[in-house]
Amino acid sequence: MAASLFALGLNHQTAPLAVRERVVFHVERLHDALGELKRDLAQEAAILSTCNRTELYVTGEMRGETPSALASWLAQYHRLSATELQPYLYTLPSDRAVRHAFRVAAGLDSMVLGEPQILGQMKQAARAAESAGTLGALLHRLFQRSFAVAKEVRSTTRIGAASVSIAAAAVKLAARIFPSLKDQSVLLIGAGEMIELAATHFAAQAPARITVANRTLERAARLAARFNARAIELRSLAEHLHEHDIVVSCTASSLPILGKGLVERALRARRRRPMFMVDLAVPRDIEQEAGELDDVFLYTLDDLAGIVAANLDARRSSLEQAEAIIDAQVGRFMQWMQLREGAPLIRALREGADAARREELARALKALQRGEDPAKVLEALSHALTGKLMHGPTQTLSDILARLQRKP
Repeated sequence: MAASLFALGLNHQTAPLAVRERVVFHVERLHDALGELKRDLAQEAAILSTCNRTELYVTGEMRGETPSALASWLAQYHRLSATELQPYLYTLPSDRAVRHAFRVAAGLDSMVLGEPQILGQMKQAARAAESAGTLGALLHRLFQRSFAVAKEVRSTTRIGAASVSIAAAAVKLAARIFPSLKDQSVLLIGAGEMIELAATHFAAQAPARITVANRTLERAARLAARFNARAIELRSLAEHLHEHDIVVSCTASSLPILGKGLVERALRARRRRPMFMVDLAVPRDIEQEAGELDDVFLYTLDDLAGIVAANLDARRSSLEQAEAIIDAQVGRFMQWMQLREGAPLIRALREGADAARREELARALKALQRGEDPAKVLEALSHALTGKLMHGPTQTLSDILARLQRKP
Protein backbone atom coordinates (compact mmCIF):
# COMPACT_ATOMS: atom_id res chain seq x y z
CA MET A 1 0.00 0.00 0.00
CA ALA A 2 1.31 3.48 -0.87
CA ALA A 3 2.21 5.78 2.01
CA SER A 4 -0.40 8.35 3.03
CA LEU A 5 0.10 11.69 4.73
CA PHE A 6 -1.24 12.67 8.12
CA ALA A 7 -0.87 15.58 10.57
CA LEU A 8 -1.85 15.80 14.22
CA GLY A 9 -1.31 18.61 16.68
CA LEU A 10 -2.54 21.52 18.75
CA ASN A 11 -1.98 25.27 18.55
CA HIS A 12 -2.86 28.63 20.08
CA GLN A 13 -6.38 28.38 18.66
CA THR A 14 -7.18 24.98 20.17
CA ALA A 15 -5.17 24.91 23.40
CA PRO A 16 -4.29 27.43 26.15
CA LEU A 17 -0.70 28.21 27.01
CA ALA A 18 -0.90 25.97 30.09
CA VAL A 19 -1.45 22.99 27.77
CA ARG A 20 0.85 24.07 24.94
CA GLU A 21 3.85 24.46 27.20
CA ARG A 22 3.45 20.86 28.40
CA VAL A 23 3.86 19.32 24.94
CA VAL A 24 6.87 21.26 23.69
CA PHE A 25 9.67 19.16 22.18
CA HIS A 26 12.97 20.62 23.32
CA VAL A 27 15.78 20.66 20.77
CA GLU A 28 18.00 18.29 22.69
CA ARG A 29 15.31 15.57 22.73
CA LEU A 30 13.92 16.06 19.24
CA HIS A 31 16.25 13.57 17.52
CA ASP A 32 15.25 10.73 19.85
CA ALA A 33 11.55 11.60 19.59
CA LEU A 34 11.67 11.48 15.80
CA GLY A 35 13.44 8.13 15.88
CA GLU A 36 10.80 6.74 18.24
CA LEU A 37 8.00 7.98 15.98
CA LYS A 38 9.48 6.35 12.91
CA ARG A 39 10.28 3.11 14.69
CA ASP A 40 6.81 2.64 16.18
CA LEU A 41 4.26 4.55 14.11
CA ALA A 42 5.43 5.99 10.79
CA GLN A 43 7.51 5.56 7.66
CA GLU A 44 8.48 9.24 7.74
CA ALA A 45 8.13 11.77 10.55
CA ALA A 46 8.70 15.47 11.29
CA ILE A 47 7.87 17.50 14.40
CA LEU A 48 7.11 21.23 14.38
CA SER A 49 7.30 22.55 17.94
CA THR A 50 7.05 26.28 18.75
CA CYS A 51 5.58 28.39 21.55
CA ASN A 52 2.27 28.47 19.67
CA ARG A 53 2.02 24.94 18.25
CA THR A 54 3.17 21.34 18.42
CA GLU A 55 2.46 19.30 15.29
CA LEU A 56 3.40 15.83 14.06
CA TYR A 57 3.67 15.24 10.30
CA VAL A 58 3.89 11.54 9.44
CA THR A 59 3.51 9.19 6.49
CA GLY A 60 2.70 5.50 6.50
CA GLU A 61 -0.07 3.01 5.85
CA MET A 62 -2.81 4.97 7.57
CA ARG A 63 -5.49 2.91 9.27
CA GLY A 64 -8.46 3.82 11.42
CA GLU A 65 -6.47 3.62 14.63
CA THR A 66 -3.62 5.85 13.39
CA PRO A 67 -4.93 9.18 14.83
CA SER A 68 -5.54 7.71 18.27
CA ALA A 69 -2.16 5.95 18.21
CA LEU A 70 -0.39 9.23 17.41
CA ALA A 71 -2.39 11.08 20.07
CA SER A 72 -1.55 8.41 22.64
CA TRP A 73 2.13 8.57 21.73
CA LEU A 74 2.18 12.37 22.04
CA ALA A 75 0.47 12.24 25.45
CA GLN A 76 2.63 9.42 26.75
CA TYR A 77 5.84 11.07 25.56
CA HIS A 78 5.01 14.15 27.63
CA ARG A 79 3.66 12.16 30.58
CA LEU A 80 0.05 13.21 30.05
CA SER A 81 -3.08 11.08 29.85
CA ALA A 82 -4.61 10.71 26.38
CA THR A 83 -7.99 11.90 27.65
CA GLU A 84 -6.37 15.01 29.09
CA LEU A 85 -4.85 15.98 25.75
CA GLN A 86 -7.53 14.81 23.32
CA PRO A 87 -9.91 17.83 23.56
CA TYR A 88 -7.19 20.15 22.24
CA LEU A 89 -5.98 18.07 19.28
CA TYR A 90 -6.81 18.32 15.57
CA THR A 91 -6.28 15.44 13.16
CA LEU A 92 -5.72 16.16 9.48
CA PRO A 93 -5.46 13.43 6.84
CA SER A 94 -4.32 13.74 3.23
CA ASP A 95 -5.24 17.02 1.48
CA ARG A 96 -6.26 18.65 4.78
CA ALA A 97 -2.74 18.02 6.12
CA VAL A 98 -1.25 19.54 2.95
CA ARG A 99 -3.49 22.61 3.16
CA HIS A 100 -2.64 23.05 6.84
CA ALA A 101 1.12 22.86 6.21
CA PHE A 102 0.85 25.45 3.42
CA ARG A 103 -1.23 27.80 5.61
CA VAL A 104 1.16 27.45 8.53
CA ALA A 105 4.20 28.22 6.35
CA ALA A 106 2.48 31.28 4.88
CA GLY A 107 1.63 32.62 8.34
CA LEU A 108 -2.14 32.27 7.85
CA ASP A 109 -2.50 30.02 10.90
CA SER A 110 -0.34 32.16 13.19
CA MET A 111 -1.29 34.22 16.20
CA VAL A 112 0.11 37.15 14.20
CA LEU A 113 -1.38 36.93 10.71
CA GLY A 114 1.34 36.81 8.08
CA GLU A 115 4.26 36.69 10.54
CA PRO A 116 7.43 35.34 8.90
CA GLN A 117 9.07 33.59 11.89
CA ILE A 118 7.04 30.38 11.49
CA LEU A 119 8.64 29.77 8.08
CA GLY A 120 12.08 29.63 9.66
CA GLN A 121 10.75 27.32 12.36
CA MET A 122 9.34 24.97 9.71
CA LYS A 123 12.69 24.92 7.95
CA GLN A 124 14.33 23.97 11.25
CA ALA A 125 11.77 21.16 11.69
CA ALA A 126 12.62 19.82 8.23
CA ARG A 127 16.36 19.97 8.93
CA ALA A 128 15.88 18.17 12.25
CA ALA A 129 13.91 15.38 10.58
CA GLU A 130 16.52 15.07 7.85
CA SER A 131 19.28 14.88 10.44
CA ALA A 132 17.38 12.18 12.35
CA GLY A 133 16.86 10.17 9.15
CA THR A 134 13.07 10.45 9.30
CA LEU A 135 12.51 12.83 6.36
CA GLY A 136 11.63 10.72 3.31
CA ALA A 137 10.60 11.69 -0.21
CA LEU A 138 6.99 12.58 0.62
CA LEU A 139 7.64 14.82 3.63
CA HIS A 140 10.63 16.39 1.88
CA ARG A 141 8.36 17.33 -1.00
CA LEU A 142 5.68 18.62 1.40
CA PHE A 143 8.07 20.93 3.23
CA GLN A 144 9.74 22.19 0.05
CA ARG A 145 6.36 22.99 -1.48
CA SER A 146 5.29 24.68 1.78
CA PHE A 147 8.32 26.96 1.59
CA ALA A 148 7.60 27.76 -2.07
CA VAL A 149 3.93 28.51 -1.33
CA ALA A 150 4.91 30.82 1.55
CA LYS A 151 7.25 32.70 -0.77
CA GLU A 152 4.53 33.06 -3.40
CA VAL A 153 2.02 34.34 -0.84
CA ARG A 154 4.45 36.92 0.50
CA SER A 155 5.60 38.10 -2.92
CA THR A 156 2.12 38.43 -4.48
CA THR A 157 -0.01 39.62 -1.53
CA ARG A 158 0.28 42.14 1.29
CA ILE A 159 -0.59 39.59 3.96
CA GLY A 160 2.29 40.68 6.19
CA ALA A 161 2.23 44.38 5.38
CA ALA A 162 -0.82 45.69 7.24
CA SER A 163 -1.20 45.81 11.02
CA VAL A 164 -3.97 43.35 11.84
CA SER A 165 -3.92 43.46 15.62
CA ILE A 166 -3.49 45.98 18.41
CA ALA A 167 -0.05 44.55 19.15
CA ALA A 168 1.01 44.77 15.51
CA ALA A 169 -0.14 48.37 15.40
CA ALA A 170 2.03 49.10 18.45
CA VAL A 171 5.08 47.80 16.59
CA LYS A 172 4.23 49.94 13.57
CA LEU A 173 3.98 53.05 15.74
CA ALA A 174 7.25 52.27 17.51
CA ALA A 175 8.96 51.97 14.12
CA ARG A 176 7.94 55.57 13.36
CA ILE A 177 9.80 56.83 16.44
CA PHE A 178 12.93 54.66 16.41
CA PRO A 179 14.98 54.12 13.22
CA SER A 180 15.51 50.47 14.12
CA LEU A 181 13.85 48.41 16.82
CA LYS A 182 16.92 46.12 16.85
CA ASP A 183 18.69 48.76 18.97
CA GLN A 184 15.87 49.25 21.49
CA SER A 185 14.97 47.68 24.83
CA VAL A 186 11.34 46.64 25.36
CA LEU A 187 9.51 46.44 28.69
CA LEU A 188 6.27 44.43 28.81
CA ILE A 189 4.16 44.94 31.93
CA GLY A 190 1.72 42.09 32.65
CA ALA A 191 1.59 38.46 31.51
CA GLY A 192 -1.87 38.02 30.00
CA GLU A 193 -2.93 37.26 26.43
CA MET A 194 -2.50 40.83 25.17
CA ILE A 195 1.05 41.04 26.50
CA GLU A 196 1.75 37.58 25.08
CA LEU A 197 0.68 38.83 21.66
CA ALA A 198 2.71 42.01 22.06
CA ALA A 199 5.74 39.92 23.01
CA THR A 200 5.30 37.86 19.84
CA HIS A 201 5.19 40.98 17.67
CA PHE A 202 8.10 42.80 19.28
CA ALA A 203 10.25 39.66 19.47
CA ALA A 204 9.80 39.31 15.70
CA GLN A 205 11.72 42.59 15.34
CA ALA A 206 14.70 41.17 17.31
CA PRO A 207 15.09 44.08 19.77
CA ALA A 208 18.23 44.46 21.87
CA ARG A 209 16.44 43.24 25.02
CA ILE A 210 12.98 42.30 26.25
CA THR A 211 11.93 42.47 29.91
CA VAL A 212 8.68 41.10 31.33
CA ALA A 213 7.40 42.63 34.58
CA ASN A 214 4.53 41.08 36.49
CA ARG A 215 3.15 41.05 40.01
CA THR A 216 3.90 37.30 40.13
CA LEU A 217 7.51 36.65 39.15
CA GLU A 218 6.77 33.01 38.21
CA ARG A 219 4.26 34.04 35.52
CA ALA A 220 6.66 36.65 34.21
CA ALA A 221 9.43 34.05 34.03
CA ARG A 222 7.27 31.59 32.07
CA LEU A 223 6.45 34.18 29.44
CA ALA A 224 9.98 35.56 29.37
CA ALA A 225 11.46 32.10 28.77
CA ARG A 226 9.58 31.81 25.48
CA PHE A 227 11.22 34.94 24.09
CA ASN A 228 14.67 34.73 25.67
CA ALA A 229 13.69 37.68 27.84
CA ARG A 230 14.37 38.82 31.40
CA ALA A 231 11.71 38.62 34.14
CA ILE A 232 11.29 41.11 36.99
CA GLU A 233 8.71 41.77 39.66
CA LEU A 234 6.30 44.67 39.29
CA ARG A 235 7.52 46.28 42.50
CA SER A 236 10.98 46.79 41.00
CA LEU A 237 9.73 48.88 38.07
CA ALA A 238 11.11 52.10 39.53
CA GLU A 239 14.62 50.62 39.42
CA HIS A 240 14.41 49.43 35.80
CA LEU A 241 12.01 51.70 33.91
CA HIS A 242 14.75 54.04 32.68
CA GLU A 243 16.55 51.13 31.00
CA HIS A 244 13.80 50.72 28.40
CA ASP A 245 12.95 52.64 25.25
CA ILE A 246 9.59 50.95 24.64
CA VAL A 247 7.00 50.18 27.33
CA VAL A 248 3.81 48.18 26.72
CA SER A 249 1.47 47.69 29.66
CA CYS A 250 -1.70 45.67 30.09
CA THR A 251 -2.60 44.54 33.60
CA ALA A 252 -5.83 44.07 35.52
CA SER A 253 -4.89 46.73 38.06
CA SER A 254 -7.63 49.10 39.15
CA LEU A 255 -5.05 51.87 39.69
CA PRO A 256 -2.29 53.21 37.44
CA ILE A 257 0.98 51.26 37.49
CA LEU A 258 3.07 54.10 36.09
CA GLY A 259 2.48 57.62 37.36
CA LYS A 260 3.73 60.89 35.93
CA GLY A 261 6.39 61.25 38.64
CA LEU A 262 7.86 57.79 38.03
CA VAL A 263 8.05 58.39 34.28
CA GLU A 264 9.61 61.83 34.86
CA ARG A 265 12.39 60.32 36.98
CA ALA A 266 13.03 57.68 34.32
CA LEU A 267 13.38 60.39 31.65
CA ARG A 268 15.96 62.26 33.75
CA ALA A 269 17.97 59.04 34.13
CA ARG A 270 17.72 58.53 30.36
CA ARG A 271 19.07 62.06 29.70
CA ARG A 272 15.88 62.92 27.82
CA ARG A 273 16.12 60.05 25.35
CA PRO A 274 12.52 59.41 24.14
CA MET A 275 10.25 56.74 25.52
CA PHE A 276 7.50 55.10 23.49
CA MET A 277 4.67 53.92 25.75
CA VAL A 278 1.56 51.88 24.90
CA ASP A 279 -1.24 51.50 27.45
CA LEU A 280 -3.52 48.60 26.47
CA ALA A 281 -5.26 48.35 29.84
CA VAL A 282 -8.82 49.28 30.78
CA PRO A 283 -8.75 51.06 33.21
CA ARG A 284 -5.44 52.62 32.20
CA ASP A 285 -2.10 51.48 33.59
CA ILE A 286 -0.27 54.71 32.72
CA GLU A 287 -1.40 58.10 34.01
CA GLN A 288 -2.67 60.31 31.20
CA GLU A 289 -0.49 63.15 32.47
CA ALA A 290 2.63 61.11 31.71
CA GLY A 291 1.85 61.53 28.02
CA GLU A 292 2.15 65.33 28.41
CA LEU A 293 5.84 65.06 29.25
CA ASP A 294 8.38 66.00 26.60
CA ASP A 295 10.04 62.97 25.00
CA VAL A 296 7.15 60.64 25.96
CA PHE A 297 5.02 59.21 23.15
CA LEU A 298 2.00 57.65 24.87
CA TYR A 299 -0.71 55.75 22.96
CA THR A 300 -3.86 54.20 24.35
CA LEU A 301 -6.01 51.29 23.23
CA ASP A 302 -8.28 53.67 21.31
CA ASP A 303 -5.35 55.21 19.44
CA LEU A 304 -4.21 51.82 18.19
CA ALA A 305 -7.72 50.61 17.40
CA GLY A 306 -8.00 53.32 14.74
CA ILE A 307 -4.88 52.04 12.98
CA VAL A 308 -6.17 48.47 13.02
CA ALA A 309 -9.57 49.50 11.62
CA ALA A 310 -7.89 51.31 8.72
CA ASN A 311 -6.09 48.11 7.74
CA LEU A 312 -8.98 45.64 7.96
CA ASP A 313 -9.93 45.87 4.28
CA ALA A 314 -6.32 45.34 3.17
CA ARG A 315 -6.07 42.29 5.41
CA ARG A 316 -9.29 40.72 4.07
CA SER A 317 -8.22 41.27 0.48
CA SER A 318 -4.76 39.78 1.09
CA LEU A 319 -6.17 36.83 3.00
CA GLU A 320 -8.52 35.94 0.15
CA GLN A 321 -5.64 36.11 -2.34
CA ALA A 322 -3.45 33.96 -0.12
CA GLU A 323 -6.16 31.31 0.33
CA ALA A 324 -6.69 31.18 -3.45
CA ILE A 325 -2.97 30.58 -3.99
CA ILE A 326 -3.02 27.80 -1.40
CA ASP A 327 -6.10 26.17 -2.94
CA ALA A 328 -4.34 25.92 -6.29
CA GLN A 329 -1.12 24.61 -4.78
CA VAL A 330 -2.93 21.97 -2.70
CA GLY A 331 -4.53 20.65 -5.90
CA ARG A 332 -1.14 20.39 -7.59
CA PHE A 333 0.40 18.62 -4.63
CA MET A 334 -2.42 16.08 -4.46
CA GLN A 335 -1.98 15.38 -8.19
CA TRP A 336 1.70 14.73 -7.54
CA MET A 337 0.79 12.34 -4.71
CA GLN A 338 -1.64 10.45 -6.95
CA LEU A 339 1.01 10.12 -9.66
CA ARG A 340 3.50 8.99 -7.04
CA GLU A 341 1.08 6.32 -5.80
CA GLY A 342 0.73 5.04 -9.37
CA ALA A 343 4.49 4.82 -9.91
CA PRO A 344 4.87 1.25 -8.53
CA LEU A 345 2.07 0.03 -10.82
CA ILE A 346 3.66 1.71 -13.84
CA ARG A 347 7.04 0.22 -12.91
CA ALA A 348 5.47 -3.24 -12.57
CA LEU A 349 3.78 -2.89 -15.98
CA ARG A 350 7.07 -1.88 -17.59
CA GLU A 351 8.94 -4.74 -15.94
CA GLY A 352 6.23 -7.21 -17.02
CA ALA A 353 6.28 -5.91 -20.57
CA ASP A 354 10.08 -6.17 -20.72
CA ALA A 355 9.97 -9.75 -19.38
CA ALA A 356 7.39 -10.68 -22.04
CA ARG A 357 9.55 -9.04 -24.71
CA ARG A 358 12.65 -11.03 -23.66
CA GLU A 359 10.68 -14.29 -23.50
CA GLU A 360 9.12 -13.90 -26.93
CA LEU A 361 12.38 -12.67 -28.47
CA ALA A 362 14.19 -15.76 -27.17
CA ARG A 363 11.43 -17.98 -28.58
CA ALA A 364 11.65 -16.24 -31.99
CA LEU A 365 15.44 -16.56 -32.14
CA LYS A 366 15.21 -20.30 -31.47
CA ALA A 367 12.61 -20.63 -34.25
CA LEU A 368 14.92 -18.81 -36.67
CA GLN A 369 17.81 -21.04 -35.66
CA ARG A 370 15.63 -24.06 -36.51
CA GLY A 371 15.24 -22.63 -40.02
CA GLU A 372 11.60 -21.56 -39.80
CA ASP A 373 10.26 -18.93 -42.18
CA PRO A 374 11.34 -15.47 -40.84
CA ALA A 375 8.04 -13.89 -41.92
CA LYS A 376 6.05 -16.45 -39.96
CA VAL A 377 8.36 -16.10 -36.94
CA LEU A 378 7.89 -12.33 -36.91
CA GLU A 379 4.11 -12.74 -37.32
CA ALA A 380 4.04 -15.14 -34.35
CA LEU A 381 6.25 -12.78 -32.31
CA SER A 382 3.98 -9.81 -32.91
CA HIS A 383 0.81 -11.75 -32.01
CA ALA A 384 2.38 -13.17 -28.84
CA LEU A 385 3.59 -9.74 -27.70
CA THR A 386 0.23 -8.12 -28.43
CA GLY A 387 -1.60 -10.79 -26.47
CA LYS A 388 0.68 -10.59 -23.44
CA LEU A 389 0.86 -6.80 -23.35
CA MET A 390 -2.91 -6.36 -23.67
CA HIS A 391 -3.97 -9.11 -21.28
CA GLY A 392 -3.61 -7.10 -18.04
CA PRO A 393 -5.23 -3.83 -19.22
CA THR A 394 -8.15 -5.58 -20.97
CA GLN A 395 -8.82 -7.72 -17.89
CA THR A 396 -8.88 -4.60 -15.69
CA LEU A 397 -11.17 -2.77 -18.12
CA SER A 398 -13.53 -5.77 -18.22
CA ASP A 399 -13.71 -5.80 -14.42
CA ILE A 400 -14.52 -2.07 -14.31
CA LEU A 401 -17.28 -2.42 -16.94
CA ALA A 402 -18.75 -5.40 -15.11
CA ARG A 403 -18.91 -3.39 -11.85
CA LEU A 404 -20.56 -0.47 -13.62
CA GLN A 405 -23.21 -2.76 -15.14
CA ARG A 406 -24.05 -4.20 -11.71
CA LYS A 407 -24.77 -0.75 -10.31
CA PRO A 408 -28.50 0.19 -10.23
